[in-house]
Amino acid sequence: MKLVVNWPLCDGNGMCTVEAPELLDLDDDGNLVVISETVPPELVGKAGAAVSVCPKQALRLEKS
Repeated sequence: MKLVVNWPLCDGNGMCTVEAPELLDLDDDGNLVVISETVPPELVGKAGAAVSVCPKQALRLEKS
């Protein structure tokens, strides 16, 4: 699976980083940083949770 960000929609609120800190983080300026676009099988659940909590619907999971 691949985690994809729609950058124009992302406002950096950070809710996704709480759900999947192994995959996403915020930099010092509050901008989203994707640690890994490729989602290992053991983190698919966390990635899905990150997608679900995004208030701007800026994240999605795609099959790679």
